[in-house]
Amino acid sequence: MKIIKNIAVPTGNILIGQGSRGLIEFLSLADYGKDVNLNQHRKVEHQPLMPLTEKWVITISTQYGCSMGCSFCDVPKVGPGKNATFFDLTGQIISAINLHSSVKTKRLNIHFARMGEPTWNPDVLDCAKWIKEHIGPEHLIVHPVISSMMPRHNIWLKTFIHSWMRIKNRVYAGDAGLQISINSTNDYERDTMFNGNSCSLLDISRIMEGIIPHGRKITLNFAVADWEIDPEVLLKYFNPELYVVKLTPMHKTNAATKKGIKTQGDYTESYPYEKHEENLKQAGYDVLVFIASREEDEGRITCGNAILSDRMPINTASDTKQGKG
Repeated sequence: MKIIKNIAVPTGNILIGQGSRGLIEFLSLADYGKDVNLNQHRKVEHQPLMPLTEKWVITISTQYGCSMGCSFCDVPKVGPGKNATFFDLTGQIISAINLHSSVKTKRLNIHFARMGEPTWNPDVLDCAKWIKEHIGPEHLIVHPVISSMMPRHNIWLKTFIHSWMRIKNRVYAGDAGLQISINSTNDYERDTMFNGNSCSLLDISRIMEGIIPHGRKITLNFAVADWEIDPEVLLKYFNPELYVVKLTPMHKTNAATKKGIKTQGDYTESYPYEKHEENLKQAGYDVLVFIASREEDEGRITCGNAILSDRMPINTASDTKQGKG
């Protein structure tokens, strides 16, 4: 895949490639490590990154644009969701790896989460199998993750989700992920934020019936804003033995900022999430609190951003400062 633009940001690179149906956006990133971002009761500030030899994160687009129309996301501005081809998907991964071709990492995380809703694209499933066969042997651990908003108009949604979970359980022996965007336990709020395009909590629970995850639990993601997070409602639909709850900031996209959708207080500190974390733990859930640094958010590598939507990073960085190690 030809790289049209390479933007260095504090934690890695935002890449624009020439795909089969136009320009497509993907990321090559290092991170601070879970001891910094997860469950830290202190402010998260930019600091030295883990070397890519220890952990490397590649985030790819499954579509050109997106048709979900979420109120907090800039990706719909790129255009309606048109599926990336199998070669677009694998091309993004290969191009990101070639950015640091001499690096041999111990852990490669591949997130299907930049632009688009992955469950609309059946080639994602074939791509995950290709990753295991062609990328996996060169790395100690390869961990693919799908992030889904569970689109209600996708008649193949249940088939996709169950197929993905078979890949997670059998092909990856549990070391793969499924993250479901929930954000609120109030279905009216969810209809508003997801533009009426996401399944109800009841419908999601019905789709997930019969699934027993091996290894990592299924993640229920909440971007914390002024939305309801009621553990008692969550317990009606999602068994804590099968699901873990992840609390994240509401990232400062153009769309979220213009509509006043935000995490109250300083989202780089733990206090905006502490009450929800405590309540969810009391209900029996394992809880991950992912706290982003300001540089991660302003570097536009976080969820809901797209450089192709004319949302350029505030912070850029030299390629020599990004944990190439």
